[in-house]
Amino acid sequence: MKIPNPSGDIGEQQKIPQSTGPGHFARIIAMIIAAMVLILWASPPTALVAGILFALLVGHPFSHWNHKLTTWLLQICVVLLGFGMDLPSVLRLGVHGSLFAAVTIGATLFLGYWLGKKCCLNRNASTLIAVGTAICGGSAIAAVSTVIGATEAEIAVSIGTIFLLNAVALYIFPVIGHFLHLSQENFGLWAGIAIHDISSVVGAGMSYGPQALITATAVKLSRTLWIVPITLGIALGQHGWPTNGKRNASAPTKKIRVSVPWFIGFFLMASLLRTYFPSIADMSPQISEVAHRGMVLVLFLIGTALSIRILRSLSWRTIVVGLILWIFISTTSLLVICGL
Repeated sequence: MKIPNPSGDIGEQQKIPQSTGPGHFARIIAMIIAAMVLILWASPPTALVAGILFALLVGHPFSHWNHKLTTWLLQICVVLLGFGMDLPSVLRLGVHGSLFAAVTIGATLFLGYWLGKKCCLNRNASTLIAVGTAICGGSAIAAVSTVIGATEAEIAVSIGTIFLLNAVALYIFPVIGHFLHLSQENFGLWAGIAIHDISSVVGAGMSYGPQALITATAVKLSRTLWIVPITLGIALGQHGWPTNGKRNASAPTKKIRVSVPWFIGFFLMASLLRTYFPSIADMSPQISEVAHRGMVLVLFLIGTALSIRILRSLSWRTIVVGLILWIFISTTSLLVICGL
């Protein structure tokens, strides 16, 4: 089984042989042209929709490479964004929301468990949807799926559900933010908490304003670090705690692997260099522009990962559970932020 793209995108679950006929090369050329046009002129929401339409109407010419390419490109763009951010501000935003992050993550996981039982949803699928909503979308799903033994179908429906809600959030969050006259910092805080994947968090922040982008990125990256303790906690709950230096005899022997988001360290290093080296700070506008254009390409590639097979795998139960969890964390965080 192939784990979906940890960046939060929908990766192909199997490597499918690609044809090399004229139609295949035509799709490659069409994709290159579309990507170049979007990089130069498109906004993040436009790029995502363009990718979805391209996948459904034209087809992805190299879908088996898409998840790796998107993962690396997303992480590179996030690191480049660090060159445009002041390190003390980034750390302040991360620490400021740590307690609220712990509360909302715990509440969302508990609600997801309860909703899964009420909707008679597969336990693994409800767990994956809950961690995807609470922490950081596909990254959390990919990490937790390895320790609970999720099947390919369970991973697919979970990421498909998160993908659709994530795409909707990229459009409606800026609209709601402007309607409620949220400041850029408050909007960034809300987006970083309530939008699933970092790609759409950055996209929404870019659409709302520069300070919103800084805040949203810092808050989301601080939540992403929760992948490690949450995955370890679920793994220990799944396989049992050690007893007198030995594992529980009734628990299966399985090596626990936790995905650590190392790129966050490079993001902080970039922010550190920008803060204390004036020559790098002078170049930060140009570096940030490269990161912004790269994120447009990332969102286009994320959109191209959507397939008819993923859409057909979704059920009303997964949609209902994912939607309720998303509404819960969105409204709760917004109420708290507006009350600050």
